[in-house]
Amino acid sequence: MPTALIDGIETRYEVVGTGPALLMFSPGGFDATIEKWSSLGVYARTRPLDHLSRHYTCILFDRRECGQSGGRVEHVGWSDYVRQGKGLLDHLGIARAHLMGGCMGCCPVMAFAAAHPELTLSMILYWPVGGARYRLSSHQRFAEHLAYVHQHGLAAVAALATTEGKAFGADPRGGPWASVIRRDPAFAERYAQQDVGKYKLIVAAMGRTLVDRDTAPGAEPEDLMRLDIPALVVPGSDASHATSAARYLQECLPRAEYWDVAPADQLEENSSARLLQFLEAAQAAA
Repeated sequence: MPTALIDGIETRYEVVGTGPALLMFSPGGFDATIEKWSSLGVYARTRPLDHLSRHYTCILFDRRECGQSGGRVEHVGWSDYVRQGKGLLDHLGIARAHLMGGCMGCCPVMAFAAAHPELTLSMILYWPVGGARYRLSSHQRFAEHLAYVHQHGLAAVAALATTEGKAFGADPRGGPWASVIRRDPAFAERYAQQDVGKYKLIVAAMGRTLVDRDTAPGAEPEDLMRLDIPALVVPGSDASHATSAARYLQECLPRAEYWDVAPADQLEENSSARLLQFLEAAQAAA
């Protein structure tokens, strides 16, 4: 697959289909890769990419620090993921696009729309993460990594990520840069040699500010309330995708459509039809 250098970070991406542009922020938590649109949970069941790519130019990518994309040790926030998405559109010469996020990918979609409303034709927020349990589990993941760093050091983290090959979501001990460590030996060497005290401060701040509320993170409610952008909210209902988080987005987004269908009843046929119906109306209104 092709790659692009965006903000100094290599980004693996793929373009599938033809038609209006649809920039897709991958699901999968801290392992947000292109493949998750076809292999993960509800997306494997409903196969959105198969249907959307028949009508839209679907732009998929591995989020920074995930899969085959690169990364950089810094206090990563939602604005950094936005910068990656916008940089990819610039690289492809696309001026405006529909946006779709799955799972944790909904957060940068909201942040993108808040930062660049003039570039955003519509938003699909599919199973947005959020809820008290999500906040607790996310903070626990960062805490487990910090504890491992404290006990064993950064060289041990690099060795673990290299030998075990698991992303941050699967094994918190490896930390947010585990995927980059695994694929880039030069990065792994620099990672192991950095100042451990400063590193701990970066990780602590990153965990606290990425997941900073008991509902859907990504953008401030006041910023969402100012958006004159069509949005479709598809609710989940589990410990990471609380239905309350989806309802919160319905409340905050002035032009939100809430697909009031239980997750168990979100099937390939009705889900794809709803997505295409929404995008067709949004495209006609653009």
